[in-house]
Amino acid sequence: MPFYPREEGERDIPYTLKTRGEKLVMDYCHLNIAQVQELPIDTYLFLMREAMIYENSRTEEGREYLRNCWRIEQTKPDRKAIRENFQKKGG
Repeated sequence: MPFYPREEGERDIPYTLKTRGEKLVMDYCHLNIAQVQELPIDTYLFLMREAMIYENSRTEEGREYLRNCWRIEQTKPDRKAIRENFQKKGG
């Protein structure tokens, strides 16, 4: 599941939803809650991931969130960007 930590002040509501994942899958797959709850866990988690990515890709703020998620998941350095950065500073 893509995740990027947000600042405390970035939340609009003071409550945490307990069934947000189910709602995402329900809307994405056009299922009811009983059907979602009967899904195998691996299928449910995959669909929740897909639904979350789809939902976030619909707004600029969501796309920025996804870019930040992708960025912090990277484990290999972007050598080209590093070289370009050092060339700008050096000269």
